[in-house]
Amino acid sequence: MDFATCNLQPIDMSSAFTLLHSTRLGRRGRIETAHGVIETPFFMPVGTAGAMKGLTHEDLLALGAQILLCNTYHLHLHTGEDVVFKAGGLHAFIHWKKPILTDSGGYQVFSLARLRSIDDTGVTFRSHIDGSKHRLDPVSAMQIQHKLGGDMILCLDQCPPSTAKRSEILEATDRTLKWARECKTAHEMLRKKAAPLQGCGSMPLLFCVIQGGLERDLREKCAQELIAIGFDGYAIGGLAVGEMEQEMYGVLDAVCPLLPEDHPRYLMGVGVIKQLQKCVAKGIDMFDCVLPMRIARHGKILLSSGETLDIDKVIFRDDFAVIDPESPSPLSRTHSRAYLHHLVKMKERYGETIACMQNLAVTLEAMKKLREQII
Repeated sequence: MDFATCNLQPIDMSSAFTLLHSTRLGRRGRIETAHGVIETPFFMPVGTAGAMKGLTHEDLLALGAQILLCNTYHLHLHTGEDVVFKAGGLHAFIHWKKPILTDSGGYQVFSLARLRSIDDTGVTFRSHIDGSKHRLDPVSAMQIQHKLGGDMILCLDQCPPSTAKRSEILEATDRTLKWARECKTAHEMLRKKAAPLQGCGSMPLLFCVIQGGLERDLREKCAQELIAIGFDGYAIGGLAVGEMEQEMYGVLDAVCPLLPEDHPRYLMGVGVIKQLQKCVAKGIDMFDCVLPMRIARHGKILLSSGETLDIDKVIFRDDFAVIDPESPSPLSRTHSRAYLHHLVKMKERYGETIACMQNLAVTLEAMKKLREQII
């Protein structure tokens, strides 16, 4: 595809994010991408392989999704970025016209403790699918994501367990900083080449990842050095992995005041609505998490009222009230709790669809209300 003939024009990276309001409730902003404008704060549904189980892209749009997160690790191992690139990039391949964020794949690799080894230049790992050997380093992480063609991409980082020793967290932090520099260099080189790798549209926004575990000084060190390098956005990783809620807030209290106001801030892996609200108030602009969908598939239903139903409990067997009369999801305003109980107990896929639509709808609606309250 010839970049020069595309209708989309490259975005001025220095003005991609506009901060509109900053109040005690949080920040209200706007991120401009080649595939549309995203209003912040926002939550990203996780479409691991370019889709969400049981939901169509039309469902996501109807619920108000502004952006989709796709998983680099799974796309790389299954279909491969070359196939996606030949299709015209992820947007064309999955037929999604709004923005896409791709992660680096690093988190999935690091979670495969028995299948990988880490050194200062990258990670060697074996596929969880067929055991084949692979290598992921800062340069390949950028090459893969540029070929996928997302609007926002992530630097490769090392995510240490929150229970790791300080010496291990320090090593991971230093490695994250080293890789961030290498990712930016590779990203800039790919931007200069532009068309052959990106296809059509603007170059992606590059987000670094701030690590440091629960060690406040290491978090501050990592944030300050990454800011000195300079990125389009700043992600905070290594949280929502088993630490106490207050410990997570403590990290945000240490890091957020250090981050530049005119750049978006991304807290990775957080999806509990009450936590989203508190984290927005601390200055976070964007989130992703599989939690709403995961708990839906196990029968936990989030309601617009803030309550949670364990729909597989016997008390719902003859509860013929609609699932949630105030839900943004039409399925929950139509079907009864008894019917959803029946589908979940029978393990019918339609039950998963109803449950996932409900939980995602409530989560996206909560973020929409936050945006309105901040204004």
